[in-house]
Amino acid sequence: MTPTAPNMDNAHTVVACLGGDKTALEQRPAPMPDAGEILLALRVVGFCGTDLYKLDTGTAAPGSVLGHELVGEVIALGDGVDTFSIGDRVAVPHHVSCGECLYCRRGNETMCDVFRENLLVPGGFADTILVRPRAVAQAAKRLPDGLSDEAAVFMEPAGCVLRGIRRSGLTADLNNPSAVVMGAGSMGLLHLLVLGAVFPDIPVTVIDPVAERRAMAEKLGAALTAEPGKAALESVMEFTGGTGVDAAFDTVGGSQTLDAGLQLTRQGGSVVLFAHAPGDEAAKVDLNSVFKYERRIVGTYSAAVEDQAEIFELLSSGDLDPSPLVTHTMALDDFETGVSLARNHQALKVLFTPSRNAERS
Repeated sequence: MTPTAPNMDNAHTVVACLGGDKTALEQRPAPMPDAGEILLALRVVGFCGTDLYKLDTGTAAPGSVLGHELVGEVIALGDGVDTFSIGDRVAVPHHVSCGECLYCRRGNETMCDVFRENLLVPGGFADTILVRPRAVAQAAKRLPDGLSDEAAVFMEPAGCVLRGIRRSGLTADLNNPSAVVMGAGSMGLLHLLVLGAVFPDIPVTVIDPVAERRAMAEKLGAALTAEPGKAALESVMEFTGGTGVDAAFDTVGGSQTLDAGLQLTRQGGSVVLFAHAPGDEAAKVDLNSVFKYERRIVGTYSAAVEDQAEIFELLSSGDLDPSPLVTHTMALDDFETGVSLARNHQALKVLFTPSRNAERS
């Protein structure tokens, strides 16, 4: 028998995309779970760089609801769901691969044909969120008592970071390994934290033009910080004895940081592209610096279930705690304020909580 959630017949609040960069609060019928599904009441949802990219480029479809870094509380169960209970706090991603296709079998799960299907309905920026069966069965995680919502909400983005780290070829077995993170926004600093949790003995340099963010990186464990350009190159080369780093992680995007990454990496090193390039920008690469010195340019996209499961274990154990990156928390009613803070680089990580309508119900 499917338990009935309170106020299931009521409308709930969502942040709806209107086209372009416009959004509005809308009241919509609350969803109901079918077999294999669970219904969550929003606890916190993170605002991601991808959300901002879709708004700023006008690629968010009118009527759609963004948001995918999610922690919610189970308020209803579809038939056949016996792995969760009412009241459980749950972290769950929006993308899950099929596990059977050629891409999945070859370890390219994020290229799976069904991977980009959104399994959170209508999306994370809503008071209640329906989780589709594939995500319930394969990816949703019950939070232990000691894990805060503010840390657990990073399961999905930190999984994306971990995937890029694994694809870089960086390992603790290398001779004096080192890494660079370009950009000290929320994702750059998350790279620093995940690298520290996975490879605590590998020194990481963080490059950013903003002094306050470099100071934050130092506080979070960076071995070295530098401004972009000549200063960064000189500092990294001095730190590595002139060889360069094993892996450079570009969390900014664009040809300028790609070129910088190639200069900062050692012969045989990797530059990992983690961010959207602006517009239709095409890079001019010194191909000989790649060919002659066996450097690699590596793309990385999203996270597989296994990446997020590994991150969840690090979060649960306390070895990874990204919650210091959260600078602002506000209700969905204040969505435009949060977007403005992120767009104007006045926030690191913005989290949204349920609308004030939900709090009153």
